[in-house]
Amino acid sequence: MSDLATIPYDAPLSFREPSFFWTRYYSARGASGTLLTRKDVPFTDLSGKWIVISGSNNGIGREAAIYFAQCGANLILACRSPPPHERHPNDVVQECLTAAKSRGYEKSTVEWWEIDMTKFSTVEAFAKRWLDTGRPLDILCNNAGMGSNPGGIGNVLKTGDGLEFVHQVNFAAHVLLTLRLLPSIQKAKEPRIVCTTSCLHYHGKYRLSNWDGSGCKLIEFYANNKLYFQIWVAEMNQRLLRNEKLKHITINGVHPGFVNTGIWNFQVGKGPFQLIEILIKFILGWLAGFVGVTAEQGSYCIQNAATSLGAGPNPAYQGVGVSGGKGGGRYFNRIWEEVAMPHAADPDARLRVWRKLNEELKLSEKGLLEGLGQ
Repeated sequence: MSDLATIPYDAPLSFREPSFFWTRYYSARGASGTLLTRKDVPFTDLSGKWIVISGSNNGIGREAAIYFAQCGANLILACRSPPPHERHPNDVVQECLTAAKSRGYEKSTVEWWEIDMTKFSTVEAFAKRWLDTGRPLDILCNNAGMGSNPGGIGNVLKTGDGLEFVHQVNFAAHVLLTLRLLPSIQKAKEPRIVCTTSCLHYHGKYRLSNWDGSGCKLIEFYANNKLYFQIWVAEMNQRLLRNEKLKHITINGVHPGFVNTGIWNFQVGKGPFQLIEILIKFILGWLAGFVGVTAEQGSYCIQNAATSLGAGPNPAYQGVGVSGGKGGGRYFNRIWEEVAMPHAADPDARLRVWRKLNEELKLSEKGLLEGLGQ
């Protein structure tokens, strides 16, 4: 076992964390409103491939699902049963089937399988349902997310599993889903795992004593778990590469741009901080409408990571299973590779996040780290 495994969570890191100006510079680069076209991420033949994409009844997940359908893929839309104001997954199933037929793919399978990221029991049930099919999983898109804790600043709410909402929905539940589905992903020829992180990971605070966000400011819930998610992507990649049976799997983090979707229309809590939260909600909503890209534009990051890495116009970014590929563990600002926070390149910082997740989700006890190390 590495000596790093004994370093306390809150011990000083071996590198100086980036300055305020460095993080703001790279975060601002993520707000690029450059319009992308189908020439940037062309259609590719995905017939016969199976794709699971979470959070695919709205926003960039829905747009990515429609693109995959146009490429002939078989799709599982992994979504919760939504509230009345959201598009129902069954409607998106029909949109995808229509999109597939419009490009000559008459035999594509598109289904909605229910999953609720606030309930680990549904993640487990979803994974079991998929594994029972015996199919290889070619592409897993970990995309579902929420903008902030529904209780607001003064009343941080937790899920029934005992974790802060944003931490579980955006990060922990996707880690559990990925590891549960890994035996199926392993069976695919050139599998990819696409994780929707964010340029806001540059604003995240690496403070593992405040792992699940207790006491965070409103937007820090989101920024912190996106930082941890990108760090986990980098560590997961290193562990995949060390296993001969898993090293053909490519995992990357992607930022969709500042997208004008409902994720910023979060629920405002009650109490003394309500006016502050209303102001933040207004500002974020205004910025999204003023400088944000559409959900269709935002979805290009998922499309690119899922297809261009192996069959598209960017051979320099192909996966580890492709000749000339650079491997995974990377961060993409929309469709362009960008430097991530330095924590993702530091073995110690990565291992602490890995250890923390293991403790929180009891991954070793569940046998989910077999072949990946403890």
